[in-house]
Amino acid sequence: MVKKAPNPIDKHVGSRVRMRRMMVGMSQEKLGEHLGITFQQIQKYEKGTNRIGASRLQQISIVLGVPVAFFFEGAPTVGPEGEGFSEEQSPAYVSDFLATSDGLTLTRNFMRISDARVRRRIVDLVIAIAGETEA
Repeated sequence: MVKKAPNPIDKHVGSRVRMRRMMVGMSQEKLGEHLGITFQQIQKYEKGTNRIGASRLQQISIVLGVPVAFFFEGAPTVGPEGEGFSEEQSPAYVSDFLATSDGLTLTRNFMRISDARVRRRIVDLVIAIAGETEA
């Protein structure tokens, strides 16, 4: 039996659930308790293995304190690109990074640095360590 790959939209929505859950400091178990499901089901939602239904997504949005639209921000587009004034989507690696505990911790603490020059020097340091030039 061949395993079917998760739908990119389901993966994105799941990663946004994970990111927001981590932002508010909630465990998978605690979110599951609020929803009346197991933490294993939360894991499957977050990986995109199981699709989140509309009513369940509404419940999650209430528990995590964000509008449902939050989970679709930056989602991959399906079909031909729309025209007009739409913004370019962030690369997938940005949301993937922000969905990790390290990414969330780094971002949260980086934004607490009030001095813009210090933040810029940190960015320069990371660029130098990575060995890349700025685009």
